[in-house]
Amino acid sequence: GEFFSERAMAKRLYNDQDRLVQDSIEGVLLGSGAKLARLEYKNTVKVVVRNDEDFKKDKVALVCGGGSGHEPSHAGWVGKGMLSAAVCGDVFASPSTEAVLAAIKAVTGPAGCIVISKNYTG
Repeated sequence: GEFFSERAMAKRLYNDQDRLVQDSIEGVLLGSGAKLARLEYKNTVKVVVRNDEDFKKDKVALVCGGGSGHEPSHAGWVGKGMLSAAVCGDVFASPSTEAVLAAIKAVTGPAGCIVISKNYTG
C-alpha cells in the first residue's frame, strides 16, 4: 500500500472534540512558564491573561479574541509587548460579550483598554 494514502492520513489531531478549546488553552498555559494564566470566572468564559512580573495595569491594555479552531491563535499573542488578554470563543464561534467584558475588567487599569475587533461573523 501507499504510505501517504488518503485513508491512512488523519484529518484532525485532538484528544476529545468536546475539550478541544480547553485542552488548547491548557497547552498554551503550560508552555508559557507561568507567564500566562486562565481567568477564573466561569467555566464558559475562556480568557487567557498575562501573569508575568512585568504586567501592571498602569498602561493601556490590549484585548483581542475570536473563534477557536486555529490554536494557539489569539492566546498565542498574549505576552509582554503584545496582548494583555485573549478571549477564546468556541470552535469557529465568537466569544460571548460576557467573556469579553470579563477580560476587559481583569486587565484594565486607569490608562484604559483597546479592544481589537476583527471583521468576523462567527
